[in-house]
Amino acid sequence: MLCYNEVMDTKLFKEKLLEEQEILRKELESVGRVNPDNPADWEPRPTDTSFLAADPNEVADNIEDFEQNTAILKQLEIRWNAVKNALERIEKGSYGVCEISGEPIETRRLEANPAARTCLKHKEENLD
Repeated sequence: MLCYNEVMDTKLFKEKLLEEQEILRKELESVGRVNPDNPADWEPRPTDTSFLAADPNEVADNIEDFEQNTAILKQLEIRWNAVKNALERIEKGSYGVCEISGEPIETRRLEANPAARTCLKHKEENLD
């Protein structure tokens, strides 16, 4: 099997992925923190407990903020892991190869989504 790295210059894609990873890290830190029990995981930032628990509006606002941060964090963490995995594939020499067919991923697909794991034909099967 042809190693697609020999044909594709992964340097540009690696730069794009590293830039996106830094943006994602900042966004993740704005709504969460690295889980101290599992450094490979992010958790939502704890809610503010400095308010009076007797005020039901403040309690409700606090819960709503936490739930919103949880939802945002989940989506960011999914993308964070996709970018991290793409960078690992670059290092292993398997970047740009469809995980389903083993065929090269179209350059235009990688330009649109540098963390893509599949070619356009298999995009729906993998949902990346």
